[in-house]
Amino acid sequence: MSKHSVYTSNAPAAIGPYSQAVRAGDTVYVSGQLPIDPATGAFAGDDIASQTRQSLENIRSILAAAGLTMNGVVKTTVFLKDMADFAAMNKVYAEYFTDECPARSAVQVVCLPKDARVEIEAVAVV
Repeated sequence: MSKHSVYTSNAPAAIGPYSQAVRAGDTVYVSGQLPIDPATGAFAGDDIASQTRQSLENIRSILAAAGLTMNGVVKTTVFLKDMADFAAMNKVYAEYFTDECPARSAVQVVCLPKDARVEIEAVAVV
């Protein structure tokens, strides 16, 4: 099986020694995406809705670089700074996944990089 890194300038560059995504065979593993706007390098906003939207847009851009769409996503993990943001995150999330939603886990964590409110990772298949 071959594997290779996926990169796009339409999503923020990795802030550590990891790839935006790795394609292994017919599976693409997208690293956790912070709500960083790649054009500015800053958070898309301070509220959970704008941050969730930016994280998902980053995932969409990375998948596009791998030749995939959000329809290929089979699993996501959502990391929340505060579980009280779950309903608002879920409302935005539902805009991106409407038919045959992927499996998902959502957990509260003590802290996220750069003090983000949300980080989302995804697994997609061809």
